[in-house]
Amino acid sequence: MPGKWKLTIAQEFSASHQLRNYCGKCENMHGHNFGVEVVVEGDTLDPKVQYLVDFKELKDRTKAVLNRLDHTHLNEVECFKEINPSSENLAMFIFRNLKGTLPENVSLVEVSVSENNTSKATYWEE
Repeated sequence: MPGKWKLTIAQEFSASHQLRNYCGKCENMHGHNFGVEVVVEGDTLDPKVQYLVDFKELKDRTKAVLNRLDHTHLNEVECFKEINPSSENLAMFIFRNLKGTLPENVSLVEVSVSENNTSKATYWEE
């Protein structure tokens, strides 16, 4: 049975948000330095360099998605005007916007978003 490789990169973005219908402090506008982890996998290495995908390329593609969120008030970003910009919904947004930008030999496994060092939300599609 052939093997596979998984790669993980970490990125950050800064933004404010407020959680509608929360009934607590997080309903007020507040900010985070969000942490983002992206996990990809594949079973075919580039024959010349012998890597799945260049970490720099994966970071650049992720950064292109995060630039749409960085230094914004997330509730004013079009896709979050109706749904809450929770960590769960941010992970789904990043996953769905990153998925179609990856090289053919690479599959997006999951995206995680954290608001601090102790909690994170992870989104994947089966």
